[in-house]
Amino acid sequence: MKTKDLLRKLSKQFPKRYAKMNHDYVGLAVGKLPTEVNKVFLCLDCDWEVFPIIEKEKPDLVITHHPFIYGTKTRVFKRDPSKKVLFDTLAKLNIPVYSYHTNFDTGLGGMNDALANALGLQDIKIVEGNMMMRGGILKESMKVEDFAKYAKKALGVDYALLIACGKPVVESVAVIGGGGSGHWVEAKEAGYDIYISGDAPHHVRREIVNAKYNYLDVPHEVEKIFIPTMKKILKGFDNSLEIVTVDHEKMPKVIC
Repeated sequence: MKTKDLLRKLSKQFPKRYAKMNHDYVGLAVGKLPTEVNKVFLCLDCDWEVFPIIEKEKPDLVITHHPFIYGTKTRVFKRDPSKKVLFDTLAKLNIPVYSYHTNFDTGLGGMNDALANALGLQDIKIVEGNMMMRGGILKESMKVEDFAKYAKKALGVDYALLIACGKPVVESVAVIGGGGSGHWVEAKEAGYDIYISGDAPHHVRREIVNAKYNYLDVPHEVEKIFIPTMKKILKGFDNSLEIVTVDHEKMPKVIC
């Protein structure tokens, strides 16, 4: 498939302007784009752990969710010199790395639609006031503790942290994958019974408790749903594309 055609199709669904709203660093981070793409490598992050597989597979294009360089090169390389070494190695091998981050989270059919569907929500919609957030209705209402267990299983994570200070029975759910805990206010104001996201710091948790709201904190690795979702999208563009996927990121071990 022509590279320009592939990227044009993806840009229609996940335009870079969505990422600019979040001051994000999406797009091409290293390497030169080939004229044609026959083999795509998908992963959440391009890092040293996954590099040996990339080197072995020799894809025409690596597509990640999280930006390979999150910030300016000068700042990132100063903080993490090993990133500079990996950058130079990929450049020497001419392996291009292209990222779809918050534009994938925001775009229709992307991250948060995939998570809402995994939860089995109905009447899924963009939550007013936050283009990234998705909200929907459960097929059957559940006690908040039962819902937390259901959501943990549905999203394929090893653990979840529940703040159950709102309605004891959950009927409606809002979700943002990754580190969107600070957006709980939009979910509450939109009338959703519980909000799901991740990476909630202490002060955000205290705000939620004092607001008497329900919140389920799930690991950032819930975003692994990016991999099968993007694969399906790419295959929809051209079924002859060879897609190599690697889910190499493991959740932290819970010590009880």
